[in-house]
Amino acid sequence: MNILAQVLYFAILARVLISWFNVSPGSPFFPVIRLIYGITEPIMGPIRRVLPRTGMFDFSPVVALILLHFLRVIARSLF
Repeated sequence: MNILAQVLYFAILARVLISWFNVSPGSPFFPVIRLIYGITEPIMGPIRRVLPRTGMFDFSPVVALILLHFLRVIARSLF
């Protein structure tokens, strides 16, 4: 559980950083970016649908990281 949580944590942070740049599909980094989006979208997509629109800002990564933290705390207390 801890390794999975760390992978998700770093994937979400990477996605936030990637969102600051315009990467074209012809870029050599595009397959890695698609992988990161594929990992994070199942988590952030539902959160984004629930959160109210706030203009240009997407707070779903913040909410996802907070939820991930709480899940880690709960999992640690159970085991």
